[in-house]
Amino acid sequence: MVKNIGIIGYGSMGKMLLDKFIESKTIQESNIFISNRTFEKIINLNKTYSKLNICKNNIDVVKNAKILFICVKPLEIKNVLTEIVEYLGSNVHIISLNGSVLFNQIEKICINHKISKIIPSIIAEVNQSVTLVCHNANVNIKDKEAINNLLKCFGTIMEIPEPEMGMGSELTSCMPGFIGAIFKVITEEAVKHTSISKEKIIDMVIATMYGTGKLLLEKEMTYDTLINRVATKRGITEEGTKIIENKLPEIIEEMFIKTLEKRRITTEKANNEFNI
Repeated sequence: MVKNIGIIGYGSMGKMLLDKFIESKTIQESNIFISNRTFEKIINLNKTYSKLNICKNNIDVVKNAKILFICVKPLEIKNVLTEIVEYLGSNVHIISLNGSVLFNQIEKICINHKISKIIPSIIAEVNQSVTLVCHNANVNIKDKEAINNLLKCFGTIMEIPEPEMGMGSELTSCMPGFIGAIFKVITEEAVKHTSISKEKIIDMVIATMYGTGKLLLEKEMTYDTLINRVATKRGITEEGTKIIENKLPEIIEEMFIKTLEKRRITTEKANNEFNI
């Protein structure tokens, strides 16, 4: 039996959930109920999805949903949960899309409920996301299978412990942004040393980046094998890889220190919000 899906919040993640579920035919439009703090942002969604259930408030979503995706900012989650908790059926499965808000925080309001957290990536738009999931003790095997069946349209699903969701998010959800920043710098530096147009450089870099990822996956190649295949002894590529291996670790270490600290502060603020 198809379960009704609820989505609270129509930001980047809420929109991606809605679009992927419908476009992949994972869920029919008529089985999805959606709300957003700013109703005007979703009022015209029926022009695209004529059978979608657009709700004027979160309570109408909750009354109809068996699986509830909460796609709001960390400091907004408590208010949403407080508003909807008395309307939650005992068997409703709550799914948070924010790794910084912990199970013990949500459980303080939603006592004895099935609660999961998922962290998808923007590359779910091309079915290549490594979507991270973790579950509280009330989620059983059948519940997990139901969630996995929903999320498989995004790409790969990987279950990890809740304490590792922070670093896991850096390696999956945040990584496209990190990669984009790195290759933006490479492109801008390359422009300084060639007459090749920036547009052509971007095309070269993106195509090579795509092909490299495909090579690593399809040939089950390690990083070291790849480097050794390209960077021959005393060759040109070896000179470049030496610079990267010597100087980049310091930058990457600083990046993780900063991002994980930002995540810790966000969780601490949520703790304060939930009075934990």
